[in-house]
Amino acid sequence: MSLSLTECLLATTQEPRELADYQTGVPRWCNGCGDNAILSAVQRLCRDEKLAPEKTVFVSGIGCSSRLPHYMNTYGFHGLHGRALPLAEGVKMSRPDLHVFVSTGDGDCLSIGAAHWIHALRYNMDLTVLLHDNRIYGLTKKQVSPTSPLGTKSNTTPKGSYLAPLNPLTVTLGVQNVSFVAQAVDWIPELLAEIIAAAYRHKGLSFVRIVQRCPEFQPGAFDPFVLDPKRTLILRNELTLSAALAKVYTNQREHDASSIDRAREIASIEDPIPVGILFRDETVPCYEDLRHAGQPHTPELVRRGLEAELDKFTVWPGAPGPAA
Repeated sequence: MSLSLTECLLATTQEPRELADYQTGVPRWCNGCGDNAILSAVQRLCRDEKLAPEKTVFVSGIGCSSRLPHYMNTYGFHGLHGRALPLAEGVKMSRPDLHVFVSTGDGDCLSIGAAHWIHALRYNMDLTVLLHDNRIYGLTKKQVSPTSPLGTKSNTTPKGSYLAPLNPLTVTLGVQNVSFVAQAVDWIPELLAEIIAAAYRHKGLSFVRIVQRCPEFQPGAFDPFVLDPKRTLILRNELTLSAALAKVYTNQREHDASSIDRAREIASIEDPIPVGILFRDETVPCYEDLRHAGQPHTPELVRRGLEAELDKFTVWPGAPGPAA
């Protein structure tokens, strides 16, 4: 990621920031909820990248995941259900100099917000999108979500769900202009932090699906994967695996993240769970660059724009009327 000369000069005068500088409030998630691990990872990222709080924005929709901006000591926007992505795009279009993150859940993004999800991928604006996927609606006390496994018993499907789950990775990899796709799990915090950091450094929309535990409404759903490290497939490319982690997670595979065909094959694997960067393409243009976003909006410029629009419908005195 390149910085402007002004940003480089400002960086030389910045005081070092601590983790506490990005923390605010007491998270109200359940004990053992994977959202806590995701929050810790993004706060660590902000500290390590020395992100100025006044130039950092977290945008969310509705759901357990969408409470994340409340606990970040940065700017935040807690929007409507499913609308996090268009809000974030508006922020980026108006202020491309800001660091914009989106925190969304499997219901928020893949159901009511599905149309926004598809088009946000196609626009490829420079956003870091974190999909918290616990495979259930938690905030509303257990209804099936688009990623709930077949047969999931919930308050809306007491006899079990009837449809196979949607795979967010394969859908994402099928959209034109997709530029970064990764998958993480909340129970390997070291890799979770590394993957989110790689996503942040990518220029373009980075989509990170984070498989997360919901101990309240999906208790034990991921225990087989947590208890057996061989059921996690670590993708080896640009991520650094510590020696201790490499000893535990021995199921590893070299993966060329520039191949979308190989990425699609890996995205289809459900067991073991692939973890790492599946796909990256730095050549896809960002919509805000194509549209030269960030032009100064002076009062005079706004006034001229408004007048030009209103003049389209003005009836001028003495002007010839419509032909009979």
